[in-house]
Amino acid sequence: MRVVVDNVEKTFIDSKKREVTALENINFSIEEQEFVVLVGPSGCGKSTLLNIVGGLLSPSKGEVYFEGKEQKNPKLGIVFQEIALLPWRNVYENVIYGLEESGASKQEQKVKGKHYIDMVGLTGFEKAFPKQLSGGMKQRAGIARALAVEPDLLLMDEPFSALDAQTRTIMQEELLTIWDRTRLSTLYVTHNIQEAVYLADRVIVLSRHPGHIKKIIKIELPKMGRDQEKYRSQFERYSQEIWSLIRHDAEEALKEA
Repeated sequence: MRVVVDNVEKTFIDSKKREVTALENINFSIEEQEFVVLVGPSGCGKSTLLNIVGGLLSPSKGEVYFEGKEQKNPKLGIVFQEIALLPWRNVYENVIYGLEESGASKQEQKVKGKHYIDMVGLTGFEKAFPKQLSGGMKQRAGIARALAVEPDLLLMDEPFSALDAQTRTIMQEELLTIWDRTRLSTLYVTHNIQEAVYLADRVIVLSRHPGHIKKIIKIELPKMGRDQEKYRSQFERYSQEIWSLIRHDAEEALKEA
């Protein structure tokens, strides 16, 4: 399945009744099994664009469509920065929530729930409630919940930004391992340039508002093991290229903060 974002624009009416353009002339695709990362300064419309791709917002102009998918509405898995686990449900019950909603049988819920809980490393914590979990464990549960519906497209909106640096690094490594096992088409939002280079097949660099695509950068490094010393200089070159594209916009955004 190929996801096509075709000439998307998004406008809002602000508190002063003025029309504000958040996104303009957005064109890109997500190929089968491709991991695409959106990066840009604060206020560039990254999350708005992800929500449009996920059908949570409608574009003001343009469209998002899915090629090579028989049913009209493909299955989507979404992981937000705020994990939003249901506090009254344990890990297993949270993970199978989407399966319940789609009418899956109890047996299917059991098999898939166990499979994806094991995949994210939460075996043994099936009966734990969210308040008993660390931040990283909560995010693992959120990822397992998104994976359990076996989506055609996985959408992730800054899922690790609230985690401490060490946990974030571990979660990035684990996410790549999960991707290697599932090969899910993925659209990932981050403001962290190193994270973008570490995860992406392609990085889409967005400008400050109104958000438009400055450049699409193909990361020509092996998918796994990019943090090895032998790739360090090439990794840093990609990071510097992206930073050079967004530095001015980031400085301007800081002035408005």
